[in-house]
Amino acid sequence: MVVVTGQNKVSGNPDDAMSSSDAEDDFQEPATPTATQAGQALPLLPQQFPEVVPLNVGGMYFTTRLSTLRRYEDTMLAAMFSGRHYIPTDPEGRYFIDRDGTYFGDILNFLRSGDLPPRERVRSVYKEAQYYSIGPLLDNLEDIQPLKGEKVRQAFLGLMPYYKDHLERIIEIAKLRAMQRKARFAKLKVCVFKEEMPITPYECPHFNSLRFERSESETKLFEHHCEVDVSFGPWEAVA
Repeated sequence: MVVVTGQNKVSGNPDDAMSSSDAEDDFQEPATPTATQAGQALPLLPQQFPEVVPLNVGGMYFTTRLSTLRRYEDTMLAAMFSGRHYIPTDPEGRYFIDRDGTYFGDILNFLRSGDLPPRERVRSVYKEAQYYSIGPLLDNLEDIQPLKGEKVRQAFLGLMPYYKDHLERIIEIAKLRAMQRKARFAKLKVCVFKEEMPITPYECPHFNSLRFERSESETKLFEHHCEVDVSFGPWEAVA
């Protein structure tokens, strides 16, 4: 008979016994797995969420349905509560989001019923909607004031030639004038004008390839004779 215990030597008839190395190969018990090995062998299961989800957003508490958080698939909230990512909980068991919760109620109201925030909170909610990547809310907010006006303004400035260069010149002149007058601010006269070209809706797609010739009298209609500090234009643009 051959008796093997751990790595102890084999006892028994030497003629019948196997070598120590052979015995270890056949009878060695598996080692106790380490924590790292256990983690690799047993991956974490997807996180399960209740139908009614308690939330702690930066110390402010909310409660909503899981379906509300998953309303739009391409949002950060839908990804967070998809079960693919681990979300920590506070001591009371609320799912914790490390973000200022001041405007999170407005985010939930939109996800629940499409409600939009009042005008004074539009900018702040827009910032939160950007963080949570809620595209439909961003689109709605961009169509109301004050964001709509800012959107139009940026579009106009994008068409204005040499805007940044002229803006730097305006600031330079204003500083110099204020210093000369020993004042805290200065007023400048700025002229912004464009030549409105007679383009129909049909012609708009071809605008870049169009060139209009004006008579001398027509050209004078677009001249300006103001005494200004900085002038934007003229430039050709759609009426």
